[in-house]
Amino acid sequence: MTTFKEKLDASVEAKLRSLFQLQQIDSKIDKIRFIRGELPLEVKDLEDTVAGLQTRVQRLQNDIQRLELEISEKKNAIKDHQANIKKYEQQQNKVRNNREYEALAKEIEYENLEIQLAEKKIKEAQAQIETKKQYLEVAEKELSERQKDLEIKRKELEEIIAETETEEIELLKKSEKAAGQIEPRLINAYKKIRENVKNGIAVAVVERDACGGCFSKIPPQRILDIRAHNKIIVCEHCGRILVDASIDPDYVPPTVDQVLEETKSKRSTKKSKK
Repeated sequence: MTTFKEKLDASVEAKLRSLFQLQQIDSKIDKIRFIRGELPLEVKDLEDTVAGLQTRVQRLQNDIQRLELEISEKKNAIKDHQANIKKYEQQQNKVRNNREYEALAKEIEYENLEIQLAEKKIKEAQAQIETKKQYLEVAEKELSERQKDLEIKRKELEEIIAETETEEIELLKKSEKAAGQIEPRLINAYKKIRENVKNGIAVAVVERDACGGCFSKIPPQRILDIRAHNKIIVCEHCGRILVDASIDPDYVPPTVDQVLEETKSKRSTKKSKK
């Protein structure tokens, strides 16, 4: 294991080589995650949407059941009021004076008012049920569509994960190991640059006298300094650490066809997201 002192004592060329090798590993991880794209976020958003729709459907179903129960209770109450009216009418036939008759008449009037109120409540509840059933139909249809979308996205994500998970785990281990051989100051700078650039390239290869990250031209004197590998030089335009391709004998620059293919893939991915 590389000690902290050994990390500090390493030559600038060795440090640049280690940083570049770490960048190569991390770029492979970035590529895997790019292929996966925003699918995990899309799946999470769909899961939240489905959960929200399920809650809405359940609430509407509960409201309809409550209103139907209320209607049933009102209908039973009407039957009770009608039975009371019938009882009072029979009692009216047996009264001995007008005062008793008038008292029973008021009871009958009260029962009729209760029936009218119950019938009004039933109509209101029935109207609410019809409205809620329409909302429920729309919510159930949307829920069904979102569940289908979620199933498709989950399947896509599972397939991509199955294809790339093993490779990503291995690369993450290599990245951690490579980072452990570099002094903390450089690692922190490397991570900060990666966070601030779009393509995650913190260590850019100079190609055709230009920065491989932002493609800005580099002055001839700085090109010579970069090739000398005796100090760490950053791009004046984007802040990336600049290295010459010879820093790593195993480095194979991408061909024009590979660059075009990758660009085409990114464009098609963006279109599919839209």
